[in-house]
Amino acid sequence: MFNQEEIKEIEKLKSRYETSQSALLPVLWMVQEKEGWISTDSMKEVAEILNISYEHILGVVSFYTMFNKKKQGKFHLQICTNVSCTLRGGYELFSYFSQKLGIKNKETTPDGMFTIEEVECLGSCATAPMLQVNNKEYYENMTIEKADELIEHFKNHFQENLKQ
Repeated sequence: MFNQEEIKEIEKLKSRYETSQSALLPVLWMVQEKEGWISTDSMKEVAEILNISYEHILGVVSFYTMFNKKKQGKFHLQICTNVSCTLRGGYELFSYFSQKLGIKNKETTPDGMFTIEEVECLGSCATAPMLQVNNKEYYENMTIEKADELIEHFKNHFQENLKQ
């Protein structure tokens, strides 16, 4: 799964710490960035590289909610429904995405483009309701209109990338 450049990066990470186990979280992030989720095969490979038991890695991946344990859509929409977002329409926003995309919480559209997930606080309470895409991009002060624009934007972006 890892290419030579990634192996070098892992070795560099390992050298920063007293034990290779300390490099586990950054290496798991590398896997998720590359694959979009963390599979059993990926965990076994990481276990071998870091000389850690597979069971330990499975425990870590299962404990932290930010690690995807199943394949996600190209665009993983995490919609906050914690207190601030709920008071400002977070559940309505989540329901709208669910209805518009025809999927429920933690489901993926049949074309593999979108996964939606209801999540706890993402730390942007002052600009609620908000959502995060692919653990990277924040979209704040969301409205139904902005939700439609976002869906269209990602569909267009996906189609453009297919042409290249």
